[in-house]
Order: sequence, then structure tokens, then C-alpha cells
Amino acid sequence: MSEQELISKDILGYLDQHQKKELLRFVSVGSVDDGKSTLIGRLLHDTHGIYEDQLSAVKRASGRAGMEIDFSLFTDGLKAEREQGITIDVAYRYFSTAKRKFIIADTPGHVQYTRNMATGASTANVAIILIDARLGVLPQSRRHAYIASLLGIPHIAVCVNKMDLVEYREEPYEAIKKEFGDFCEKLGFKGIKFIPISAKLGDNVVHPSPSTPFYDGGTLLEHLETVPIASDVNYEDFRFPVQYVMRPDLNYRGFSGHVASGIVKKGDTLMVLPSRRTSKVVGIDTFDGELNHAHGGQSVTIKLADEIDISRGDMLVLPNNLPRVDHRFDAMMVWLSERPLDRQKSYLLKHTTQLVRAEIEDVAFTVDLETLKQSEASRLELNDIGRVTVSCRRPLYFDPYKHNRVTGAFILVDSLSNNTVAAGMILPDAPQKEEDDSRSPTSLRARSQVSADERAERLGQKGATVWLTGLPAAGKTAIAFALERRLFDQKRLAYVIDPDDGLSAGVLPDGSSPVQTPELARRCTDAGLISIFAYASPLTADRLAIRDAVGSERFVEIYVKTSQDLRKKRDQRGAYGPGHQEPSEEAPKAPDGVVSLDNADPEEVAQQIIAVLVKRGLLPSNYAL
Repeated sequence: MSEQELISKDILGYLDQHQKKELLRFVSVGSVDDGKSTLIGRLLHDTHGIYEDQLSAVKRASGRAGMEIDFSLFTDGLKAEREQGITIDVAYRYFSTAKRKFIIADTPGHVQYTRNMATGASTANVAIILIDARLGVLPQSRRHAYIASLLGIPHIAVCVNKMDLVEYREEPYEAIKKEFGDFCEKLGFKGIKFIPISAKLGDNVVHPSPSTPFYDGGTLLEHLETVPIASDVNYEDFRFPVQYVMRPDLNYRGFSGHVASGIVKKGDTLMVLPSRRTSKVVGIDTFDGELNHAHGGQSVTIKLADEIDISRGDMLVLPNNLPRVDHRFDAMMVWLSERPLDRQKSYLLKHTTQLVRAEIEDVAFTVDLETLKQSEASRLELNDIGRVTVSCRRPLYFDPYKHNRVTGAFILVDSLSNNTVAAGMILPDAPQKEEDDSRSPTSLRARSQVSADERAERLGQKGATVWLTGLPAAGKTAIAFALERRLFDQKRLAYVIDPDDGLSAGVLPDGSSPVQTPELARRCTDAGLISIFAYASPLTADRLAIRDAVGSERFVEIYVKTSQDLRKKRDQRGAYGPGHQEPSEEAPKAPDGVVSLDNADPEEVAQQIIAVLVKRGLLPSNYAL
């Protein structure tokens, strides 16, 4: 009985049959004007997946453009997209045939919308890559194939479109098939299918075309209906991230969630991560009743024989098949935010049902999406794809993304704006450094949720330590307070730390309570202050210790080289009095600035130091000098 007959005679039977159909998700990608939206519109139209009101609206819009039907309008739903004739956002459409149900993601082809393509392709079983028969294989075509491979899409269908514009000749099709086929062999797809089509005219989309006698491989729809996807599901590794503890009454306690992969049966012994406690499965419940087993893709509630402390974020696995448990891993990451990656701040990492704080330790490289070459990088910008090392505050339970697309994927969330800023795919066999073997998550130094760049943007300055060094009575303190006053008058945040505050030489006057001067300097600088230290610090080693603590890019060493005669006149503590040995010092060899009170007053010297701060980029270049 056909579907139409079943609908008219037994609607409940039809709905039950429809519910049991296999679902295929596919994404269409290609360069600008390759015909992605037209192809999807043709698929929907020829499989009767268009509602009457939609069809009428598109016919009216097409008529105004002098066309009978513009098939691209079935998916380009945004007015701005129609005006530009391009696809910007990801458009999702649904249709079904007698064999399968389909979810389509129509994604942008522009390189600046890489994040949109990655979003639409992340759950796809098949990627349809369109190539214009007139133009051949473009850099964008290779870029789309690379991203599809990176996202773990197992099958691609390469549709050589606009065959009608090359008079349905076999040569252009075979040339594209050879060149692109050789490239895709390196990317590890399970299956590659080439189909010559004309999306506008419908050749080999839903119905076979007599215009391509050299091709007998079936239509695109036939391929989508028959491409094997059951083997793509991971039925080997049971992974069950706990989403919710179900306690409807005192006699029932179950753990609800979505089976990420694998199979679980009644009587199986499961292990709970991270506690590693074990217990047997005594029940598998769903809304429709109890099951004897559950597999990947199902949402169930599992009951265990023993009372074990389990909460959201824990994972149930088979004891003889464990995921990797670690707080550090390597991943390929797509940056989704207009604000670049800031390695100085921490993010929230969402992995399965866990939400943990994490930092990006390192960016190994980014991939040039036109040439696919790797380039050294220190951060990721919008739409960049790069390899990173992630460090989490708590261990995660994960598998490589290519092995398990659920437990191998994660997203990063900015904890202040709550925006999703990145999506990541965990790489296999992530290298571990020897010095990290004994490191625990609790030993990781916590990072602020506010980075140095964000503080600099808010304050209009970068945190810095201005270290004034020189012999006694050289004028360090007078210069320090003059500098503080001048910066404050210009609406900058500065603070003087002077030996008279009781912090001289790093200890209090009575010597009973040590003060870690390098740590003090680092913390003040991290807070975004311009910290001004008026310390004698005659030893080079002491000044180097401060530089190392603060960081050379934030340390400004100013040598106050006032003449001996003026120092003796300014001396109020008897450093140069009779019977006192002449003070000595290890003078800085390459200070950032050398100043003196011999021919200038403290205010003029302060202005000279401000010029050094501007030159070093610690104050804006347009700072009012």
C-alpha cells in the first residue's frame, strides 16, 4: 500500500510507519552561486515537500523576476538574503519519502560564514558539495570538503551542477571527478559519490536525465535514500551522560539521559565516572514503557541495583570499555565569536552534561581555509579553525571526535556574556607532557573571568609596573608622586608604592612579616593598575626578579641618574654624611628610560616617563602628553 493510500485509509498506521523511518541529516555546501539553495528547492519541490501556500508565494515572487519558479526561494527565507541573492544564515528544511525522513541544512558558501557552515554540518550524515561545471574545483570546494572531514561527516556526494551550461559534456564532469576525487581520498571519508546534475532543470536530482548518457549511477535522491548510515552509529562504546536524577517518589530512583553511543541491557554491570563505583542495571524505562535494552540515540532512564551517589555530569559506562578520563586534551576548534580568543581568561566548557571551567593553554596553528596550509598563531579570530590545547578544572570523560561525535565534541561559553564562542572536536592520542603527569586539576592556577585585554579596554590603559631605581636622594619618591598625579589628572589609574610605606627591601621594618614584593607587583599589574615603585634596589638580581614576576612586556625600568652634588643637597637621611660610606649600586645596563632632576623638576620628569609608557604601548598612542 502506497503512502497516499495509507494516509487516506489508516492515518495512525501511516504515522507509526513514518515514526519508524530512518532519519538522514544532510548539509549542502558550495561556493557562492553554485546553486545550493536551488538544489534544495528542487529536491523539496519534486518530492512534494512544499506546502501549497509556500509554493504560491514563491511563484508570485518568481513571476516578478520573470521566472516560473525560482527554486532557491524555498530556502532563502531572509529578506536580506533575497536582496543580495546569497545565503547568509543556515536554513533547515524537512521532507520525507517512502524510504527515509530527511533534515536539510542549507549553509552559506562565503568564507566569512565558516562558523555558520560548521553549525549546520555538525550533525550531518552526508555532505552535498556542489561544484560549478563551468568553473571546476575552486579553493572553496576544497575548504568545504576539509571542514566536512573535520566535523566527522562520513559520506559526501559531489554534485557537478549546471551541466546544462556546458552542454552536458562528459569531459568537464570527468575532469572534476578526477581532481576532486584525488583530493578527497586524503580526508578519510567512508564514501564519495559523484553525480552530474542541473539543479535548475532537475537533471539527476529526483528524476534521471536522458541528457547524461555517460552516467548511470542513479539520482541524488536515490543516493540519499540508500547511502548506508546505520554503520555510522557507534554501537560498541556505551556512553551514558547523566542528565537528571529521577525521583518521582520514595520507591523510585533512576538516572535519565540520552544514550550517546553503544548498547546497554538489563543485567549489565555499569561503572560510574568519576567515582568508579559499579552496579547492575535492573531496569530501563521510557515514557512508552520498560525496555530490555537501549542503544545510541535513545533517551531513557536507567535504574541500578545499588544506592550510588550519582548526579548530573557523571557518566555511566561499561567497566571493560572506558573513555579517556583527563582534564587536558588537544582539539580542533572553530572560533564562533567576533571577540577573539583570549588565552588570559577562563571560559565555561560544555561537554555532554558537564559544565566546567577551562582555559586554552596553547594555540598550535590555524588552518588557512583557502590553501589548507597550517600557520603559526597565538589566538583565534572569528571563523578561524585551529588546533588548541585545552585544560579543564575538573576531569572530563571523552573519546576522540572521529570515534564518537557526542563525547568527542564540546563548546566554549563566555561566562560573562553567556555567548557560545567556540565549538571543538577532541583529537585522538592527545600528547601529555611529562611534567603534567602528576598534576591534578586542583593544582591548576585559577584564571580570572576578566582578562587583561578586557581590563585594558575598560580602563584605557594596560597594567604596568614602573620601577624607579637609583641611589638614595636621587628623587625617586618625588618623581613617583608627580607621575601618579599626572596620570590621575588624565583619568588613569596609578598608585605609588614607596619604601616609606613599610615595604622597603621587601620586609616590614621590624622584619617580622615578609612581604613578597614581586608578587605584590604582579597582582597590582594584573589588576590593570600602573604601579609605581620608588625603590633603591641597587642589585640587578632584585630588579630581574620583579621583571620575571610581572613579565617583561609590562615592566618599565626607569633609572634616576641624578648627579652626586644634587643628591647630597637633597639628602635628608644622612646617607652622604660624614663617616658614611658612599652608596653603591649595580646600575641598569639597558633601562627603558634614564631621567635626572639636575635640569628638570619632578613634573617634567614624570612627563618623560609617560612618553616611555606611550612608546611601549601601555598607554594609548593618542594619549595627551
